Amino acid sequence: MSSMFGKPRTSGERPPQSPLPECNVAILGCRGAGKSALTVKFLTKRFISEYDPNLEDTYSSEELVDQQPVLLKVMDTADQDGPRNCERYLCWASAFLVVYSIDDRKSFEGCQRYLEVLALHTRGCQHRCPVLLLGNKLDMEQYRQVPSAEGMSLASRFGCLFHEVSACQDFARVQHIFHEAVREVRRQAEWNLPVRPLFISEERPCPPVATPVALPTHHSLATCTFNTLSTVNYKEIPSVAQAKLVTVKSSRAQSKRKAPTLTLLKGFKIF
Repeated sequence: MSSMFGKPRTSGERPPQSPLPECNVAILGCRGAGKSALTVKFLTKRFISEYDPNLEDTYSSEELVDQQPVLLKVMDTADQDGPRNCERYLCWASAFLVVYSIDDRKSFEGCQRYLEVLALHTRGCQHRCPVLLLGNKLDMEQYRQVPSAEGMSLASRFGCLFHEVSACQDFARVQHIFHEAVREVRRQAEWNLPVRPLFISEERPCPPVATPVALPTHHSLATCTFNTLSTVNYKEIPSVAQAKLVTVKSSRAQSKRKAPTLTLLKGFKIF
């Protein structure tokens, strides 16, 4: 795993016996949709206009999402001809970002094939991996070929979230997308937890014949009898230990983290 854009960790920051929970996010889409630009923007807050479209790598970054630390791993995929040989990220990722360019209808049509592959993959799995559909290059609004309504309709068809972003403009919006993927993974993990009963009943044996208790008759009142009923004892089931995906924020997690270190590839331009 490359740490080219990842935020470095020193050995003294965290004891080895308490690792951070991990979230693996794979970015899918056709060439030219801006997958690498979104990845670099999220990790470095910078925009890169030129990069090698054949380069595929995985980066890591320590993030604080909703005051809970997480080690976010991002795979910037580089499929040449659509979703082929996709087993490498289908079994690895816990969430997917499917990206198209709003000024390129072919990239929008291509991302539909990715959504279909993910839908087939989900049917064969016991748990559902969250999928987010992203319309990138919002700064190219004047050249838009894919209306927002079409993106929302496609997302609704496959049951995934929909956002439009710009890798070259707003960092906060790009960061929100990646953090939202982490939130969706956490929600899905909570939904998949087994439901345990709170109480069970344990009946005690009752006498074979109920003992009648007669009340004396006064003023022509009818005689009533009361039977002794069996008693039920409720016993609480011990809590089942459950592994949590998130950890409690510590004072060290609150401390100021070091600024990310950027190492550029040949041909990269910083704006």
